[in-house]
Formats: sequence, C-alpha cells, structure tokens
Amino acid sequence: MAKGKKLNSLSDLGGLVYSTNQNFEPEHDEEQESLNPSEQQLEAHLEKKGRGGKVAVLIKGFEGPENDLKDLAKAIKNHCATGGSVKDGEIIIQGNVRDKAMDFLKSKNYKVKRVGG
Repeated sequence: MAKGKKLNSLSDLGGLVYSTNQNFEPEHDEEQESLNPSEQQLEAHLEKKGRGGKVAVLIKGFEGPENDLKDLAKAIKNHCATGGSVKDGEIIIQGNVRDKAMDFLKSKNYKVKRVGG
C-alpha cells in the first residue's frame, strides 16, 4: 500500500481478515459457472440518464463469473466498434448500437429481449 493511503473498509485489506477466534474458518467463495448461452436471458436497455445526454446500451441479466462477463463485453465492443465497460454485473456500450449488439448476441445463441425505448 502507498504511504498515507487511508483504509475505508475491510475490502481495502485485500480480503484478508484477522480473527482472535480459534474456531474461525474463512468463507470460500465458490466460482459460479456460466450458463449455456441459450439458457441466458439478457435484456438490452437504451439509457441516457446520468450520462450527460449521451446514449448508452446496457446489457443486463448475465449469469456467470466476472471474467466471462468481461470477455462477452469485449466481444460486443469489438463487433460494434465502440467503447464501453462492465459495471455492477452489467455491460455498458457507448452509443445507440442496441440493434447491432442484439444481433451479435443472437448470433452467439443468447436470448435477448429489447427493453424500453
């Protein structure tokens, strides 16, 4: 850690917690497996609130590990030739490319539903 950096929560310790309880056993997070693409129920939202008037596409409903979500986001961003990110279990794609993103997901056998606008 950098000198002078303030710790705000236990997660700032890197997931390591010390206990004086001799019977303490740390919880192990089990890695969640990805569902088959045909079993995934994704939603494609078009949103511009809180983005300075810019339009973004949100892909919600992915079930699986964070790494698989990031890989899917990267593939969608490459296909749509735009930027984006992954935040709070959602894929955020910049621009009004919902139809293009939905076509890509359907070609990968995901079930995608258009929501809103």
